[in-house]
Amino acid sequence: MVLVSGDLGAGKTTLIRGACRALGVTDQVTSPTYTIGHTYRGRLPVSHLDLYRLADLGQEDPALLEDYLTPDAVAFIEWPGPAEPWLEQITKRVEIRHVGGDEREIDL
Repeated sequence: MVLVSGDLGAGKTTLIRGACRALGVTDQVTSPTYTIGHTYRGRLPVSHLDLYRLADLGQEDPALLEDYLTPDAVAFIEWPGPAEPWLEQITKRVEIRHVGGDEREIDL
């Protein structure tokens, strides 16, 4: 599970798109902002979630993320804040920041 944070337009989806390509995903990788998540097939299953629209998972169906956060999949979660209290298996965090023009600073 990889939590990806950063301001709007910082490049979160672009970073995830590149990671998906490295994992063998050939489908078009797009932001799941309005659908919560997408799943892809590569060398292994990949889930891409975007929780931007959710203020608090406590008000959502507990099964909302179950289909995406499976033990066999790599999961990338943009705007992870609302889910962090429920994410027990966080393995990586990535934060992206604008530093001017087209440049970004990435903390792993």
